[in-house]
Amino acid sequence: METTSTSNTPAQQAANPSYHARILRRKQIEEAFGISRSTIYARLDPKSKQYDPDFPKPFPLSKTSGGTGAIGWLESECQAYIAHLVTTSRTSA
Repeated sequence: METTSTSNTPAQQAANPSYHARILRRKQIEEAFGISRSTIYARLDPKSKQYDPDFPKPFPLSKTSGGTGAIGWLESECQAYIAHLVTTSRTSA
């Protein structure tokens, strides 16, 4: 039986041989959060009015020059963000 601790950072989890990270692609992020592609990138852009410093950050899936390679998000970070949104909405209501 696999167990993961929510107190571990993604790097600590990845170092655990029994941890299996799931990577989400942009379309999966759109579906999971119910937001558009442009909203995803607006939440990641510090210059945007929609910027959210807590929004999960993507990481490169391949090493290419120019920053045009594939990116992904860790599912665990996305789940933690959703839990944070739910907790925040319920305590501030």
